[in-house]
Amino acid sequence: MRHLQRETVVKLIAFLLCLVLLSFIYFLNPAFFSELWHILANGDMEETIAYISSFGIWAMLFSFLLDILVNALGFLPSIFISTANGVLFGVVIGVLVSWLAETVGVILSFILMRSVLRSTAELLIAKSKYLKKLDEFSGKNGFMVMLVVRTLPYFPSGVITALGAMSKISLKDYMLSNLIGKFPSTALEVVIGYEIVTRQKNPMNFAAIAVLAILIYGGIWWYRKREKGVETTK
Repeated sequence: MRHLQRETVVKLIAFLLCLVLLSFIYFLNPAFFSELWHILANGDMEETIAYISSFGIWAMLFSFLLDILVNALGFLPSIFISTANGVLFGVVIGVLVSWLAETVGVILSFILMRSVLRSTAELLIAKSKYLKKLDEFSGKNGFMVMLVVRTLPYFPSGVITALGAMSKISLKDYMLSNLIGKFPSTALEVVIGYEIVTRQKNPMNFAAIAVLAILIYGGIWWYRKREKGVETTK
């Protein structure tokens, strides 16, 4: 009973956050949604950079909120925003802003999707033994599956979120796997976009991302191995 109440509170908070976010964006610029659709539909990188830059000292905050919104919606590409963040704020800051914003966005999207999709999925799962086994697998191994999938750059974010919402992965595992998995994929998108737009070739950027990715996944592998070792000794 407490678990259900906790889930209800989390969903309500997510809904309110989305409402506040949309209202705040509309307050900043009433024409935002039509302008956003125009920019994303055209896919003009220079126009995207100029639009975000037009917010002056609020550009970083606006880009952060915009990136959250795009990833929460799930069907709009965020690569243009990630590239713009790298160009406008530098590679390091651009990666951090994009990574955190995309992670928050897909978590909000997951919570909202799960409130709709999971209940529907459970009705279908109950009718199939194969789906039951697959659902159990997604519960036990959901963290690693989601972690690996989220590391893929340029993969449709909304598809991954929808599959996660229909699976049995816990909210905690989903949040952690996305926080970790989103870093290398977002970093690659920012760096590649930055170097294409600025026409620079700096292999050190890619080397730094590779080292960080190896450290992150090496740490996860060691932790999981250690946990299994502790379980076997009990």
